[in-house]
Amino acid sequence: MKLIRISIVAAAALLLLVVDGCTVAPVSQRTGLIKMGNQPITLLGNPVHVGELAPAFKAVANNMTVYHFRPGHGKVWIISSVPSLDTPVCSLETRHFNLVASTLGKDVGIITISMDLPFAQKRWCGDKGVKHIMTVSDYRFHSFAKAYGVLMKQNGLLARQVVVVGKNGKIVYMQLVPDIAHPPHYAPVLAAARQAAAVPYNE
Repeated sequence: MKLIRISIVAAAALLLLVVDGCTVAPVSQRTGLIKMGNQPITLLGNPVHVGELAPAFKAVANNMTVYHFRPGHGKVWIISSVPSLDTPVCSLETRHFNLVASTLGKDVGIITISMDLPFAQKRWCGDKGVKHIMTVSDYRFHSFAKAYGVLMKQNGLLARQVVVVGKNGKIVYMQLVPDIAHPPHYAPVLAAARQAAAVPYNE
């Protein structure tokens, strides 16, 4: 009985979200929202919702420095999470955002985040000529994965999701793609970003 109780406590501890050494919230598990082909996928982490303040997170930039995302401060952000840049759909999606970045104006930034190593992201950007968006890696901290609820339990990669964060740091649009083998619908993402950029910034 003692061993069983210890095991239960240990299992519960695994479901706690730890950020910078501090336990801040239990990590939820969600099923029935996305799939990979015919396989249902379980998502770990705390989901985000439109109208909420976008969670801050830290990741690793292509030069191996720590990148800190802090919402607000008059900048609109499109945050695109993908399983891996080295797959056809993720590559197409990221190149598409890179292509349209210049049409969104200086008040809109685009981040693509994955579990790919920073070295692989840097190589991929060089090979594909991607220069107008930022790619960062969540391999080290898993900070984004858990804060935005997109960690796939079955493979440890990020689910395909696009979030638009307004100038005040609040989420104005979110799209969790139901089948990760498919790209997101781009039109509503870009429309939300353009609309958010046109709103005057009030702290």
